[in-house]
Amino acid sequence: MADVRAFFESYLPGKLEKNPGLASEINAVYQFALGDAGSWTVDLTKDGGSVSEGEAADAGCVVTASGADFGKLLDSPASAMMLFTMGKLKVSNVALGMKLQKLLS
Repeated sequence: MADVRAFFESYLPGKLEKNPGLASEINAVYQFALGDAGSWTVDLTKDGGSVSEGEAADAGCVVTASGADFGKLLDSPASAMMLFTMGKLKVSNVALGMKLQKLLS
């Protein structure tokens, strides 16, 4: 299973740094509420985007899952639909949730 903390602390900031236009392409604030893996904010409304630990008051999309289930999603992004239909992955804004594929792939 993927290391969720490493995803938010290293992988995602590195991806945003290598692809500076990605943040403006998505242009949204996401909050990830991941149980034992913590809460994370990904703000893609700022130049280059930012990733921080904690909750976002102005999130356009809240993604909720257990840390273990989110780790499975990171290992296999194609499993997102299965986790969603099983109720193990919740997304408050489906349209913005679909844009997450650009971050996860």
